[in-house]
Amino acid sequence: MGEPLVPVRPGGRGRLRPPRRAGGPSATPGGSKASESVTPSGSGSGGSQASESVAPGGGQPLGRFLAKAAAVTAGLTAAGAVFGLVRDQTIAHLFGAGHDSDAFLIAWTVPEMASTLLIEDAMALLMVPAFSHALARRAAGRSALTRREARAQDPVRLLVGATLPRLAVLLAAVASVLVVAAPAVVAVLAPGLPDPALAVECTRLTALTVLSFGIAGYFSAALRAHRSFLSPAAIYVSYNVGIIGTMVALHTLWGVRAAAAGVAVGGFLMVLVQLPAFVRNVGFGPPRAKKAAPRSQRDRDRPTLIAFGVIAPVIFFAVFRQSQVLVERFLAASLPPGAISHLNYAQKVAQMPMVLSLMICTVTFPVVAQAMAGGEREKARRRVEQDLALASLAVLMGTALVIGYAPQIIQVLFERGAFTHEDTLATASVMRVYGLGLLGHCLVGALSRPFFSTARPTWFPAFAMGAGLLVNIVAGAFAVGWWGTYGIAAANAAGISTTAVLLLTGLGSRIIAIQVRRVAGSIGRLGVAAVAAAATGWIAGPKIPDPMLSAALGCLLVPAMFGATGMAIRALEVTALPGQISQFTQRFRNVR
Repeated sequence: MGEPLVPVRPGGRGRLRPPRRAGGPSATPGGSKASESVTPSGSGSGGSQASESVAPGGGQPLGRFLAKAAAVTAGLTAAGAVFGLVRDQTIAHLFGAGHDSDAFLIAWTVPEMASTLLIEDAMALLMVPAFSHALARRAAGRSALTRREARAQDPVRLLVGATLPRLAVLLAAVASVLVVAAPAVVAVLAPGLPDPALAVECTRLTALTVLSFGIAGYFSAALRAHRSFLSPAAIYVSYNVGIIGTMVALHTLWGVRAAAAGVAVGGFLMVLVQLPAFVRNVGFGPPRAKKAAPRSQRDRDRPTLIAFGVIAPVIFFAVFRQSQVLVERFLAASLPPGAISHLNYAQKVAQMPMVLSLMICTVTFPVVAQAMAGGEREKARRRVEQDLALASLAVLMGTALVIGYAPQIIQVLFERGAFTHEDTLATASVMRVYGLGLLGHCLVGALSRPFFSTARPTWFPAFAMGAGLLVNIVAGAFAVGWWGTYGIAAANAAGISTTAVLLLTGLGSRIIAIQVRRVAGSIGRLGVAAVAAAATGWIAGPKIPDPMLSAALGCLLVPAMFGATGMAIRALEVTALPGQISQFTQRFRNVR
């Protein structure tokens, strides 16, 4: 079974890594320890249980490593979500839901798109497998080389040297173009905005995040592939702290422009918080040496990630996914002032269960990528099915709470300062409609990762996301005239659910042979439990006048009803949950 995790000593602070083997550490290219590298584990036979698998490069069970990594990621993800709520509360308190907040939210579209492309989706889906393959090649080729030769020919450092400088130049150029073309960008994003000047000024500030988010996303992907999760999980804490601090300090002088400046400051804090760990664990490229490897050798070991066929499927998938926000704001720009703000606040709160439910997939994505690289498809299948079950359970329980207690949640979080009770009612109603699509958002996030864990990404997720976007556009254009913001939110739910169905049915036949019918049946039973819990909360919520007390009791009532219904209909994920919690707790306690 191996040994428990040990904390990293000074010089390796912030890492989660397996303990050293009995024979002592062996050098690897780039100065890393052998125990810290990622190598394919197992023989690919699939004979061992997932809980008994050995963590890459170490001697401890993979389950213990994932338990520790998931706990760290969960804690910092929750902290980032809390600071995100404080950020949104501060925006609502200072600027309300009107012309100024709408102008800022139009400008915020740029960092939201950049976050999806450069941190959450495209960069991670492209670079985590790339670094995982490079680490495997490093481990396979280190034995026949001297230490100096190994450093010069290290596939990981060659990958960094080939991609990071080019990426930085490209991102800086794109940010510069956006700053210059801000008036055109605002005209495209919100053609119906009455006074676009403020939105243009804010867009020029938020455009700087294209550079900072790209570097931060690159660092995050590299560190996660190296099994370092602390710094990547902390980026949204630093990001939101930068926004909040800048707003509080400058809002009396700059108005809503202070929020846009805070976005730029927060983006660079995301880079700074990861920089020490990146330098320590990855480095910035191979060292210069008089007797470096021949150019042909360096070219052979340097991955060609700029090839269109490699990056295009990931880029198109990420662009199509984030374009849902563009569609919403485009359609809402012609509605009365405050519509964009109501949609934004509703979406931010509604998606919190989805964000938290996907944290386990973030931790296990390098494991799936490594298993696929090593030909261990049965191990990858088990991991993906477990991830889908846990993510669906978490997001549906959160959905029930969001739908059942929407007015109380919004009132507690936002109703103060310039945010009125009318804004609360409008936002809560929209949030309930958004809740219908939370399962779809969660499944798209969980299912897209296995598609991109292979050596060459497939186009199927981009086609599926494009089909969902088309549904969103057509349904939204039709519904906005009849139902306003509710029609926009409903179209979003319909579009993302379409994509989720396509990805679920396509994964088993194309990438990993998951049992689609069994997975769909499990999700269906959990959906029944969520409906019962949401209905209970919807009825019980208004009976307690104090919104904070009502929401607090709802956090107990909804999970209780969800669990009771799940037990009654024999949803396996619910009936097995106590044992899983006990197993997870035991694994975490065994970590030293």
